Amino acid sequence: MNTKPKFYVTTAIAYASRKPHFGNTYEVIMTDAVARYKRARGFDVFFCTGTDEHGQKIEDLAKEAGITPKAYVDGVAGEIKAVWDKMNTSYDYFIRTTDDYHERAVQKMFKRFYDQGDIYKGKYEGWYCTPCESFFTETQAVDGKCPDCGREVQRAEEEAYFFKMSKYADRLIKHIEENPDFIQPESRKKEMINNFLKVEGGLQDLCVSRTSFSWGVPVDFDKKHVTYVWLDALTNYITAIGFDPDKTYEEQSEEFKKWWPCDCHVIGKDILRFHTIYWPIFLMALDIPLPKKVFGHPWFNFGMDKMSKSKGNVIYADELADDFSVDAVRYYALSEMPYANDGSITYDAVIKRYNTDLVNNLGNLVKRTLDMEKKYFDKEILAPAACDELDGELKAACVKAYNKYIAYMDDYHLADALESVFEMLSRANKYIDETTPWVLAKDESKRERLGTVLYNLLETIRWGAIMLAPFIPETSEEILNELATEARGLDSIGTEDKFGGIVVGGFVSDSKVLFARVDEAKKLAELEERRLARMAAKASEEPVIEKPEGLALIGIEDFMAVELRVAKIIECEKVPKAKKLLKLKVDLGYEQRQVVSGIAKFYEPDALIGKKIVLVCNLKPATLCGIESNGMILASGEEQVRVVFLDEATPLGERIR
Repeated sequence: MNTKPKFYVTTAIAYASRKPHFGNTYEVIMTDAVARYKRARGFDVFFCTGTDEHGQKIEDLAKEAGITPKAYVDGVAGEIKAVWDKMNTSYDYFIRTTDDYHERAVQKMFKRFYDQGDIYKGKYEGWYCTPCESFFTETQAVDGKCPDCGREVQRAEEEAYFFKMSKYADRLIKHIEENPDFIQPESRKKEMINNFLKVEGGLQDLCVSRTSFSWGVPVDFDKKHVTYVWLDALTNYITAIGFDPDKTYEEQSEEFKKWWPCDCHVIGKDILRFHTIYWPIFLMALDIPLPKKVFGHPWFNFGMDKMSKSKGNVIYADELADDFSVDAVRYYALSEMPYANDGSITYDAVIKRYNTDLVNNLGNLVKRTLDMEKKYFDKEILAPAACDELDGELKAACVKAYNKYIAYMDDYHLADALESVFEMLSRANKYIDETTPWVLAKDESKRERLGTVLYNLLETIRWGAIMLAPFIPETSEEILNELATEARGLDSIGTEDKFGGIVVGGFVSDSKVLFARVDEAKKLAELEERRLARMAAKASEEPVIEKPEGLALIGIEDFMAVELRVAKIIECEKVPKAKKLLKLKVDLGYEQRQVVSGIAKFYEPDALIGKKIVLVCNLKPATLCGIESNGMILASGEEQVRVVFLDEATPLGERIR
């Protein structure tokens, strides 16, 4: 009988419209690291991912390509799966929403909801965003734009079925309040409650069918309707493990009851609403337990901008792996994404972190230690004997790193967990400088001490390789092979008495170059050339942008009348009931001011804190949504707003001329 604790983890299923970019791929890499860690901790893990393959957008793309929607999604799903496989993700199951068993289950759930009065037929009138597959009310669609992606929305009017969300809203609020870990990070939970659940008018009923297109799961008792994407897509988490809509929870298969409830749904923050409001309500209507945690991870931006094919700033993980290796891409993704704020990727940042962390800190430590073991002892591992205070400090650093690592991994702070490991590796590099093995090797009487130093380094490297296994699995295995050790489990490290897993009398293997140094200037030029070529190809497909009319010419005296100064954002929060507005406190050095800015659709509050911006200081005060604003932030764009950020070294209060 299997007595292991279970751990069921999922990603959001990728939309099968286009090849996933680096930001999309981060999610499956992150979830893989969590799954590998849980397996190392002794859990029986089921890791599920897959593709979302229905909807109007896919129907339109297939029509443009001159093929059937099924043929279209077969191709894209294969491409997505190939990227997931190349990134060495250890998923246990890959579900497609076009799988026949899933479609049958969706039909049964729809009918069950209808029969028990949760779904009713009505008429939809409002705004629809095709790229987001989302409906919006008059107040949500601001200036004819989607509040999520900023694209144009279309007026829609059609017969549809609706799910009575309001029927379960109070029960959901109670569950969220009584289960503080249900939505993580904490800031995401507040957003869901304040912006969607506890709003004037209450939670709106959800459109769950469409009649204006046909590429979806048919409603079997009303053939002109197809199931709308969210009822179809979200239910993959239970159909993948065998949920039968015709049975109660107690009557479900042992396999289903083994894995459900899910321990963690890993999703992007942009679809948190669907996973923490609609999905739990569907489950309540099915009378089965809710998932234990929904973790809404941040986004990866290209520098400060959201990745977008139209901007030519898209980076693809599989292409990057061809330049730096799969493990290097995994490492960058997992080390650069903060717990709650957006991460950033640029080519120069990738190269710098690669050379600094992987080449210098890790790769060089392993190679020089193994080379010294070969040079001084012909690869034989000597017993540690002549110990001193430095050895104790190194061991203590290893134990400290392990304890921090476990705590961070358990709380999904993956970047912090990685940092704790690399702090330990840095300590090992310092230990080499402190003990100077090359000096010890010159004195035969210091042979025992030299053997002890090298043993401690080998053992520290073993600890590091084991802790790095969820992040860079191929490199971890290679290091442990070079150490010729069988002690590879997470349970073989962690306390000072376990600092001794390397078998004395054994022999290490020859060292290899784990990560070859990259010529930064040469590689950066190569990657930039690729990016520019992609932008040029994109530009050739698009109409030429006409020169704007502009405004009347002004004199220098008019311009000088505008007082532009450097300010730093020290506080930032969303304005309740105003989707476009952020309230900021800025520091000019000589005073602090409150400013209201319409950039909420484009920036998360936490991502702006600490940034230096340009403030129009002599603008007359204005009142927006009852809040006084004393100044205006300089930004560009209309459909996609970009704040002008300044170099950190720019002095506060300095006038811009």
